[in-house]
Amino acid sequence: MQIPHIDKNSRDGDINYKAPTLFPIGPTFTRYEGNPILTPNKKRDFESAYIYNAAAIVVDDKVFLLYRAQNAEKTSSIGIAWSEDGYNFIRYHKPVIAPTEPWEKGGGCEDPRIVRDPKTKLFVVTYSAYDTVTSRLCIATSENLFDWKKQPPFISFDTIWNKMNREEQEKHLKSATWSKSGAIFTQRYKDGYFYMIWGDSSFFLARSHDLLTWEVAADTQEKSKFTSGIFPWQNRLIEPGPPPIKLDTGDSGNNYYVLFYNSATNGTDEFENGTYTISEMLIDYDNLKSPLARLEIPIITPKSKNETSGQVNNVVFTEGLVQFHGKWFLYFGQSDSELGVATSPV
Repeated sequence: MQIPHIDKNSRDGDINYKAPTLFPIGPTFTRYEGNPILTPNKKRDFESAYIYNAAAIVVDDKVFLLYRAQNAEKTSSIGIAWSEDGYNFIRYHKPVIAPTEPWEKGGGCEDPRIVRDPKTKLFVVTYSAYDTVTSRLCIATSENLFDWKKQPPFISFDTIWNKMNREEQEKHLKSATWSKSGAIFTQRYKDGYFYMIWGDSSFFLARSHDLLTWEVAADTQEKSKFTSGIFPWQNRLIEPGPPPIKLDTGDSGNNYYVLFYNSATNGTDEFENGTYTISEMLIDYDNLKSPLARLEIPIITPKSKNETSGQVNNVVFTEGLVQFHGKWFLYFGQSDSELGVATSPV
């Protein structure tokens, strides 16, 4: 198999990219009639059982997906695939990020999100390392998308954050060291740091000088908290989706971003307990206190058979969004089993 050559000189982003000017993006996304676009491959152990939740990035006029794959033991690793049209993908024959560290053993490497450092041109991935007990958010970097260098969990095991009292732990996180789901801004904030929104109960903030080494933005959860779910369809949890998309606000001076995110519910009149949906919120990157606005309804909900029935029923979950050839391509997991895409005109 001839794999695409990527280096620091490779161009990222669509050559005709048009920054969105309004919130929300879309917000009507149409499912591709050929979904699912990726399904398990029984001939390759690492992706023999399930394929879902993919990060996405455009490089050299191709869409690259870093997708979560599981084998029969449900150990996760991250595979890579590429496409010239955003729909039909060629897959690499082995994972590019596989469990090698103690904090990854048993559960594996899950749910990547990807950005590119505008200065160093390194690709930076956040992913969740799961040892079957605790999830820990980790960082990995690459020059070519195929060879990755891992960093240890971004919340160190001896940080003040991990010494919070039991009431704080039970209020927000499963354990003091539990962390996952990181969406990175590649623009520096006014204090000189890069920021990341992370978390799978509420959204918290982390910061970094170099996009590699991260720390929580404050030494308590309440000080570092950005927001929680406010609607019934997100009363169980919220998780960030793909990296935030910057708006072009012209001469207004506003530094606005749109964040696609995932929600789960404990049950409503419309949605069964455990249903995951996708929506959007507006963020002022000059004032990271709370979202400026959010849609009152999801933009994608489980509808097709493979979204309502699978490894986990009633799930649509996104980690990948790109603009490509005049469309927004939103990649999303379907019931933690297969991968689909929905598009919207730019």
